[in-house]
Amino acid sequence: MPLIDGSMLAERKTSAGDYCRFLHAWLRKPRQTASIVPSSPWLGRLMAKQIDPAGGRVMEFGGGTGALTREILAMGLPAEQLEVVEIDMDLARGLRRTLPGVRILETPAQAVADQAVGGLGGYQCIISGLPLLAFSKGLQQDILAEAFRLLRPGGTFVQFTYSPRPPLARSVALALGLEVERIGTIVRNVPPATVFSYRRAGERPTAGT
Repeated sequence: MPLIDGSMLAERKTSAGDYCRFLHAWLRKPRQTASIVPSSPWLGRLMAKQIDPAGGRVMEFGGGTGALTREILAMGLPAEQLEVVEIDMDLARGLRRTLPGVRILETPAQAVADQAVGGLGGYQCIISGLPLLAFSKGLQQDILAEAFRLLRPGGTFVQFTYSPRPPLARSVALALGLEVERIGTIVRNVPPATVFSYRRAGERPTAGT
C-alpha cells in the first residue's frame, strides 16, 4: 500500500475542516453562502491566474473558508497585498487564524471602501465568490459600483457562478458601463462553475490576464 506523506494528510484535514465550516455557514444563511461545499482548487487557480502577483493590491469578496484565498497567495501575491471581505463572523475568525498577514474585513461588500487599505482606485483586481445570481439587481449594482470605485483603470472584477450565463444582470452591467468576458468552466468543481470577468468598457486590462 502506498504511503501518504504528511502534506497529503494535512491537506485532507484542511479540506474536511473547510467543508464542516462551510456547511455550518450554509445551514445558517443558505442564500448568503450559496453552496454546501467550498470552491475547488482548480476553480481557485483559474481565478487566481487573472491577477498579476507583482501588480499591486487585490481584494476578495466572500472569503468563506479561504479556498480561493489560498490559491491567490499561491500565485505569489504577498499576504499584505491581499484583503478579504467576509461578513460571517465564524468564517472570518477562521480566516484570521489560518491566513496570517491577510487583512480580513467584516463589512458588506457594497460598503467596503471606507475600510480598504488601498483606497479608491488602489486595486488591480477583485476576486469574488459572492452568489451574485441570488442577489437582487439593486444589490448587484451596489456591489459592482463599490468594486469599481476600488479598482484602478483597467482593473478587473472576477466572478464565478454555477450557471453558464453571466452572473451579473445585463441591465446592471449596462448601467455601470461594464463589459463581460467568459474565462472558462471548471467541470471538476462541485457543482461545475464558470468564471467571468468584468471591466469598464473600452479599458485595457492591467491584471495578469
